[in-house]
Amino acid sequence: MTATMRDAQLTGQMLIAGELVRGSGKEIRAFDPTAGHELEPAYPYGDASHVDAACAAAAAAFADYRATTSEQRARFLEAIADNIDAATDAIAARAVAESGLPQARLTGEVARTTGQLRLFADVLREGSWNGARIDPALPDRKPLPRPDIRQRSIPVGPVAVFGASNFPLAFSVAGGDTASALAAGCPVVVKAHDAHPGTSELVGRAIADAVAAADLPAGTFSLLYGYGPDLGVTLVTDPRIKAVGFTGSRSGGRALVAAAASRPEPIPVYAEMSSINPVFLLDGALESRGADLGRAFVNSLTLGSGQFCTNPGLVIAVDGPGLESFIAAARDAIAQTDATPMLTPAIAHAYAEGVKKFEADAELIVRGKESDSETTCRAALFATDVDHFLKSEALQSEVFGSSSLVVRCTNTAEMRAVADNIEGQLTASIHADESDYDEARQLLPLLELKAGRIIFDGWPTGVEVCHAMVHGGPSPATSDSRTTSVGARAIERFLRPVCYQNAPKSLLPSAIADGNPEHLWRRIDGRLQQD
Repeated sequence: MTATMRDAQLTGQMLIAGELVRGSGKEIRAFDPTAGHELEPAYPYGDASHVDAACAAAAAAFADYRATTSEQRARFLEAIADNIDAATDAIAARAVAESGLPQARLTGEVARTTGQLRLFADVLREGSWNGARIDPALPDRKPLPRPDIRQRSIPVGPVAVFGASNFPLAFSVAGGDTASALAAGCPVVVKAHDAHPGTSELVGRAIADAVAAADLPAGTFSLLYGYGPDLGVTLVTDPRIKAVGFTGSRSGGRALVAAAASRPEPIPVYAEMSSINPVFLLDGALESRGADLGRAFVNSLTLGSGQFCTNPGLVIAVDGPGLESFIAAARDAIAQTDATPMLTPAIAHAYAEGVKKFEADAELIVRGKESDSETTCRAALFATDVDHFLKSEALQSEVFGSSSLVVRCTNTAEMRAVADNIEGQLTASIHADESDYDEARQLLPLLELKAGRIIFDGWPTGVEVCHAMVHGGPSPATSDSRTTSVGARAIERFLRPVCYQNAPKSLLPSAIADGNPEHLWRRIDGRLQQD
């Protein structure tokens, strides 16, 4: 057993290749936003020497870890999930204290985190991630013969993962980025988020114990604490790191993208950064259920104090009685909404400043109930017209929290103009009755170019972990619109294709060997088959 799980008490230390290591820099403590005080223990920041140690261990582990079979990695991921499940009570309790989020939400997030790990175990066993393709030799082809050409996917190398503030578990130490990178065969170095260091340590222990129990190289996983613009950039620019997963602010994501691009060997940064998740309310839907839509909208807007990357921050509709019913119901619901804790004082301050900018640039419809605490989120709803919205950079910016803007249109052409001119988004939603389908049909191709997930008659909060999910989108929603950070295809970010031409049969990897020893579905001469 590693040192990480011998003592259930938090240690305030990093985990580098299975060893507890105390940082030497500034000390941070988690903040309990509900109780309004800091939590013990202190977590001293690491420095460049700790990044070097973690990256050296990851690089040393890579050859042996990538040589593991799909089944070995699947069992490893399941062991991590089992360890986290066994510690659910302790993990959820610490996450509640560090985030102010409700117990039920965080218990559910534990389940989502372990579900992601088990999903990727299934992906490994199913085998299509190998990307196996075989074009057999055609020695008699004229005018030139074709050589034997085969392709499979291999892991890119050690991956740096940055934990998110708003999901202490599902987008953090053992979240989707880590799960998909480990599934691909890549060692992982995680930089924990300052908002939940204790939760990160507990989950990090669960991973480190699974590494040891599976007799994997210790450098398969490390966990660091440190200042993002310092330690984070040092991590991203270390030449042994070959890809990066990030969930956070637009400024933070772009800084990491720039740092990675400036390396002698540039590497990809898969950054999820910013989204206001527009919702288009079409006339028929508003006429038949405007008030119901207004109440449901507020439920989505205020979920988690609006601290989801998919809260609906923008509503677009044609002015009229249906929209007025929607706004009246939303106004009444928000007016009765209590102020709720935000994750950190810094996030609460940024939310308050964002709302002030909206108050100076748009019509305030309603605010939620007041609070004496400076670290709570008081919901807000604003309205403006199309011309003002399209000319205002401030009104198109994300306000991280329960704030949203209604854009009143004079006709459906203006709705399409908004769709055509907004930035890239994680999601776009359409509420439509059957009478609206012609208009929805015109909106759809515009939204396909703007969002990674298009939702009909639903709300964007809630991201299902499954094979078909896309949690991504055009910039600035993410730094690479071709990928997803949730769902089975997330593994593709940490793989690259390799072609083998006329390789001796005895040297071929099993995924593309004759006889199909792994019983994979493979594309042979362009046809998908299992032989």
